[in-house]
Amino acid sequence: MSERSTASADATTEAFVAHRNLLFTVAYEMLGSAVDAEDVLQETWLRWVNVDLDTVREERAYLVRIVTRQALDRLRALGRRKESYVGPWLPEPLLTAPDVAEDVELAESVSMAMLLVLETLQPIERAVFVLREVFSLNYDEIADAVDKSPAAVRQLAYRARAHVAARRPRGTASAAETRAALQAFQRAVETGELQSLLDVLAPDVVYLSDGGGVKHALLRPVVGVDKVARLLATGWWKRDGKRSVELVQINGGPGLLVRIDGEIDGVVAVRVENGYVTGTYHVRNPEKLWGVDRETAMAR
Repeated sequence: MSERSTASADATTEAFVAHRNLLFTVAYEMLGSAVDAEDVLQETWLRWVNVDLDTVREERAYLVRIVTRQALDRLRALGRRKESYVGPWLPEPLLTAPDVAEDVELAESVSMAMLLVLETLQPIERAVFVLREVFSLNYDEIADAVDKSPAAVRQLAYRARAHVAARRPRGTASAAETRAALQAFQRAVETGELQSLLDVLAPDVVYLSDGGGVKHALLRPVVGVDKVARLLATGWWKRDGKRSVELVQINGGPGLLVRIDGEIDGVVAVRVENGYVTGTYHVRNPEKLWGVDRETAMAR
């Protein structure tokens, strides 16, 4: 390989590595699946290495365009898979570094609650919302990424914003409020003590569990403070074996990592509004838990 070819390969690699965390975050927010996001990154790399850098005006925008197109293709395929999914489908939880929580907008955008809201958007709307609202791309850049006109992108962004605004959590919850709610969960799971749970659960709280047909999970949502509190206090998912519950950072906010006999068994995240838990998300599908045994770097 000539010196020029080597220098070009080095520049290609450096650019990809410099933006890798950003590209992963884009793909993950569009897909709600860390495994699929990693696959999209690999596909993006394979296309990026064949690009002549002399033709690239702005590397970040070009890479985001590639990853967005690959994620859109994967998102449509995921939609077909979800149609036959056993029980509620929840996003793959990630163990995140403290710097993700420090970026309030990023933390909200990757929270389990927000990812579930994004699930209600059409694929193209989801892509436009993520690129505009989270990563602050201009309309021309987004138009290039999704193969639409800037005018069409503006309409898509307006529609997606209105859709998300109607469904996103109302009332900002501090990390301290969320942590206090999860500590009440932790006490209930470890001791069966209900009062602390009853104090933090909203009357119409919804509990979702995802076992993917592999692990025992509830096939329908459980609604109501009394039902959810008793369900969690009994530790329904495993009545034998030694349970331990650890407070960790999940998707940019406090979450619980549950172990049975020392092995990771699941993750619990919550949606907190006005000081009360309105949504509880319990992921047990082992195919979705590979991202909670080490921290995942994210960026925007």
